[in-house]
Amino acid sequence: MNAASDAADARPVLVTGGAGFIGSNLANRLAASGESVIVYDALSRSGVERNLEWLQTRHGERIRFVRGDVRDGTLLAEVAREAKAVFHMAAQVAVTTSMTDPREDFEINIGGTFNLLEALRADPVPVVFASTNKVYGDLADVDFALTDDGYLPADATLRAHGIGEDRPLDFHTPYGCSKGAADQYVLDYARSFGVPATVLRMSCIYGERQMGTEDQGWVAHFLIRALEGQPITLYGDGHQVRDILEVGNAVEAYLAAWHRIDVIAGRAFNLGGGAANAVSLRTLLGYLGALVGRELDVQFDDWRAGDQRYFVADTRAAAEALGLPAPTPWRTGVEQLARWLAAERGLDTALDATARAAAL
Repeated sequence: MNAASDAADARPVLVTGGAGFIGSNLANRLAASGESVIVYDALSRSGVERNLEWLQTRHGERIRFVRGDVRDGTLLAEVAREAKAVFHMAAQVAVTTSMTDPREDFEINIGGTFNLLEALRADPVPVVFASTNKVYGDLADVDFALTDDGYLPADATLRAHGIGEDRPLDFHTPYGCSKGAADQYVLDYARSFGVPATVLRMSCIYGERQMGTEDQGWVAHFLIRALEGQPITLYGDGHQVRDILEVGNAVEAYLAAWHRIDVIAGRAFNLGGGAANAVSLRTLLGYLGALVGRELDVQFDDWRAGDQRYFVADTRAAAEALGLPAPTPWRTGVEQLARWLAAERGLDTALDATARAAAL
């Protein structure tokens, strides 16, 4: 399916979890380009109602909201069969929640994805699925060196490029199992039933409209705590390294995956900031302290289940197949998020202009 045929098809695009962080940014971009969008969301996450209101205010009738749970197979099938393409973002998104309620995690992430795929099996349309780097497990077999920049692989190739799609899958925690199983179901429905589907295994995405909490959306969570002068807890030693990607870059990747689905169907891609946007938690917190103009109150606690000392996505395959430009530098993107969060929470004076300039 190419861009011209997409434009000629007047059917709406379905975004499950469309009131969430990435989903609302994606729905906004689709609607701004002239698409009609069905936002299918259970509104179970605190604060997402504001994202939905923002979408409806900006785009009016281009946004059609359906309040629904992906576990409701009948309703989901009814809506999915109206769409010309589906971005499947709805999920139980936290490792910690999966540890306390693994059944709900299973039913949403595996059951909800299966419901969607079955709804589309007889009359397939493109599906782009939001997966996670947690499908690669804790990388316990990789040798790491603790450097001034945090944990980095001893292997020079890994250090230069990160974890590639050829890395064996290794599901840890109920969340890793449920997202990993859903990931594989999507790929197999492409293989077995001809559903034009692809999978994007995301690293840490951050940006505007992120309702960050301690369990999910940690970049925004750290910023919120920093702006409000609240203590921040690091689980582990804080030398963990992550590649972080600004949400606008992620949206571009999702749209490119849809428009190139004829070429990439049945493939999975790692999506993150890559080696150029790899940062340790301690380094990020140092930068946030400079942004807000004060030393942060950082506390430490035990490592959490399934936590990776290092994850940086090798993004070369995605960049080539999807035609992606270089991502936003992490300092630029985090400063933009800080401005948005400060304004959104009425803390416009919280950012120190001199310190911010020095930090950049």
